Amino acid sequence: MEALKKKLQEEIAALEHELRNELPKEILKARAHGDLSENAEYHAAKERQRFVDARLGQLRARMGVLSLVDVSKISRDRVGLGSEVVVLDLKKDEKLTYRLVTSEEADMAQGRISTSSPIGKGLLGKEVGDVVTIQIPGGMRELEVLKLTTIHDLGS
Repeated sequence: MEALKKKLQEEIAALEHELRNELPKEILKARAHGDLSENAEYHAAKERQRFVDARLGQLRARMGVLSLVDVSKISRDRVGLGSEVVVLDLKKDEKLTYRLVTSEEADMAQGRISTSSPIGKGLLGKEVGDVVTIQIPGGMRELEVLKLTTIHDLGS
């Protein structure tokens, strides 16, 4: 969680620098070229300015949400944010390991799934021995929770 916050803060700082320092210079330089109605550099800089401003709004909102996450309130014996879960796909007789993360950290190839994904939502609040049926785009999956390591046990 702290690594994600740091990454978002770094992106915010970089975008704020661009918005306050680089883009105003580009806009002034483009204005010096004359007629703004047909000035591609000016329009590109203004468009980038709008994009950066919107992205900053999104990042600040996300940081606000993340700051509300109280790790101490995440269950110590049930699947929650940060948990590593070993499940058995009952139809395929295949063991899978997932780590439940925020949407920014999700990477299915690495086994990191978002708590807002269908499988993530289905696993939230479950404990070892629970069987859950989850509707996914490819059909239904039936998963049994075999092993659970919470964020508290992982130390992150």
